[in-house]
Amino acid sequence: TRARNYSVDDTTRLLKDLTEAHGIPGYESPVREVTRRYLEGLGEFSQDKLGSLICCKEGTAPAPRVMLAGHLDEIGFMVKQITDEGFLRFLPLGGWFDQVLLGQRVIVKSRLGDVVGVIGVKPPHLLSADERKKVVEKKDMYIDIGATSRQEVEEAGVRPGDPVIPRADFAVMANGKSYLSKAFDDRVGVAIAIAALRNLQGCEHPNTVFAAATVMEEVGLRGATTSARVINPDVGIVLEADIAGDVPGVKAEESNVKLGKGPTILLYDSRMIPNLKLRDLVMDIAAELGIPVQLSTIEGGATDGAAIHLTNAGVPTVVIGVPARHIHSHSSILHRDDFDHAVQLVTHLITRLDADTVAGLTQ
Repeated sequence: TRARNYSVDDTTRLLKDLTEAHGIPGYESPVREVTRRYLEGLGEFSQDKLGSLICCKEGTAPAPRVMLAGHLDEIGFMVKQITDEGFLRFLPLGGWFDQVLLGQRVIVKSRLGDVVGVIGVKPPHLLSADERKKVVEKKDMYIDIGATSRQEVEEAGVRPGDPVIPRADFAVMANGKSYLSKAFDDRVGVAIAIAALRNLQGCEHPNTVFAAATVMEEVGLRGATTSARVINPDVGIVLEADIAGDVPGVKAEESNVKLGKGPTILLYDSRMIPNLKLRDLVMDIAAELGIPVQLSTIEGGATDGAAIHLTNAGVPTVVIGVPARHIHSHSSILHRDDFDHAVQLVTHLITRLDADTVAGLTQ
């Protein structure tokens, strides 16, 4: 079955709206509403009690139950303390590399509205020579919202527990094919799920598809755990931002994944080895369609697949990724061709997952 395509402008707008939306672990409401708007009319909605959004698209058979998973949350921070001088101490929600934080702008979502701030530390002019050589740790940083007292912070509506979001916009880069934004991890996965459901409208598929926009992946795969219990899937397809290794300092033996060379198929991560027959089926479909794919391993991380594949008696699961540079920072980069190929691959994979095929994955 040939998948339908949608316009370039639709795709660019989808990625822009999803990535610019706010939604860190536990505070996903804004991006969930954006996602719901894009999924409207594509299936029936439900929600688990942690907040993961599930859209069910019926095919020609009630089973197998195919779960698509992309996580809503992006990495961010939470206000931990307010100092007497009006600075905010914070804790990370998700994995931040200390060196990408200093000087970055953030948005504190207070009860009175959004408050802009910047991450700071003791000025370098006041550091000793030895101190300047050391990497500053998060615990020594603060968020400065321009206040001069605790009272000013409180008057702005800021309280401990408030979420803090990276401030960064979406941009199309010079070659017209590369996109720069925050939160591609994992709004790109959510976007693939939305695009695949669009393609399936009016297209026969021998199963029922559940597109899950999961919450709190970055703090322990929590939404994937609960939404998989709600869905009770027969097969899982995790949609993720993968790590591009085509930057200075990365050796070929560490990563061969490159921007623009195709979506990735994960061979291994620290908490899941994919179902081998499903992995091979994805590779075979890609070869049939002439879709370039790259093979990836992640030794220092995991995906929602770690929770999904352990649901009930086990769920055959695979991870399809879009390479991205600089993930887990304020600004990451991906390539439009990789996204389009991932959507095409996922759409065609769904049309091949009939009852006999899925049963064969675990025989």
